[in-house]
Amino acid sequence: MAFGVLAYGAYIPRLRLSRRSIAEANAWLNPALKAQGKGERAICNWDEDAVTMAAEAARDALIGRDRASIGALRFASTTFPFLDRLNAGLVVKALRLSDEIAAVDVAATQRAGTSALADALSRSGETLVVAAEKRPAKAASPIEMSTGDGAAALLVGEGEPVARLLASATSAADFVDHYRTIESEYDYQWEERWIRDAGYLPIVPPAIARCLEAAKMTPADVTSFCMPAVLARLANTIAKAARIPDAAVRDNLHASCGETGAAHPLLMLVAALEDAKPGDRILVVGFGQGADALLFEVLPAISRQPARLGVKGHLARRRPEENYSKFLAFNDMVEIERGMRAEADKLTPLSALWRNADTVTSFMGGKCAKCGTLQFPKSRICVNPNCNGIDTQEPEPFADKIGRINSYTADRLTYSPDPPACYGMIQFEDGGRWMMDFTDIDEADLSVGRAMKMMFRIKDIDTQRGFRRYFWKAAPAAGGRD
Repeated sequence: MAFGVLAYGAYIPRLRLSRRSIAEANAWLNPALKAQGKGERAICNWDEDAVTMAAEAARDALIGRDRASIGALRFASTTFPFLDRLNAGLVVKALRLSDEIAAVDVAATQRAGTSALADALSRSGETLVVAAEKRPAKAASPIEMSTGDGAAALLVGEGEPVARLLASATSAADFVDHYRTIESEYDYQWEERWIRDAGYLPIVPPAIARCLEAAKMTPADVTSFCMPAVLARLANTIAKAARIPDAAVRDNLHASCGETGAAHPLLMLVAALEDAKPGDRILVVGFGQGADALLFEVLPAISRQPARLGVKGHLARRRPEENYSKFLAFNDMVEIERGMRAEADKLTPLSALWRNADTVTSFMGGKCAKCGTLQFPKSRICVNPNCNGIDTQEPEPFADKIGRINSYTADRLTYSPDPPACYGMIQFEDGGRWMMDFTDIDEADLSVGRAMKMMFRIKDIDTQRGFRRYFWKAAPAAGGRD
């Protein structure tokens, strides 16, 4: 059996903030932002973060696959919501992976994603590599204009890979183009021309050369060159320095998504795999206090991948957003009077969370072994009145099931960070029903019978103690199924 990339997936939030709206809102302070006001950037809904995006990217990658053989998970990000809690462990539980999995957070550099992937490719067994980023930025800053939120996932292991690693090279250099400390909320970035001339140009081309030499390939053999860079035409400059054909340089998704930090090299790799054909060679570079270079060869299995949203599908699943104030509010960059209904104490008993983790985080319900009735949540007694079996419930996953709206409410009295609060009764196609919150849906689009899929999201945030609770919500399913 061959070893390589077995599957891939991505997640890009539905909301797209127009850069023009950012530039116009801040023109009084920084008129120069108008020059960067083209295109749009992906932004998280109020109930999304690096953990929820990583879970969704992984679900996209694992469509149609048996998850039981996954032995390790590497989660790369520089914007983990928890500093002292295994964020990868949350993703493991949301995906219903084995408790015996080796889960690790990989952080502290923008090349965390490529480093995690390189590490996975050097090991045996199946490893799921996920990278996700929701980078904070000061209002009216160039970083606010250039960044975007998103995630990517790749499954590595033995089987029938879609791509195999030909060679890799890495280097470490304490080149500080930007930094963020535990005391600071935002990145502090140095001058762009210096970053290009003293950082990328001396560090990246030698790593590429060593990678190609190890693979016994020439620069002309590279079909796709994936290197995130927010500086204009920097990827083309690096390609020229490395003698890679300019035609091989991939679109960096700046116009439609923005730069997703540690996730972006993997996001570009997924986008390249979506367009690839057997025999193509994809060179991926991650830059940050050094460089990673990984060269892949695409294999025939690429043509037999199951349908998934991936990068293209998520870019198409978009809703334009022109309200810059909403973006600021979603990211707690302005203090808003949220009203008395927002003052409820959201203390989370950690003991209860642990006891109910299968229900809350994994979205596991029950199936009656006696009559086959499905129900959520699982209980000791079957809800079928013609059965009422006791202790007959077996675990049944509901996260991947499609449901339909039985009833709905758009509530403007209860508190919601994005009013109105939309919720209702979901009837699952295979059986079972549950009253749940909706997300990524507009009030005008609510209708009985509408197909809904389950998405892992933030339920609410305990601002007093800095804890966030996660649960599953219903979101519109394209064409009945995504």
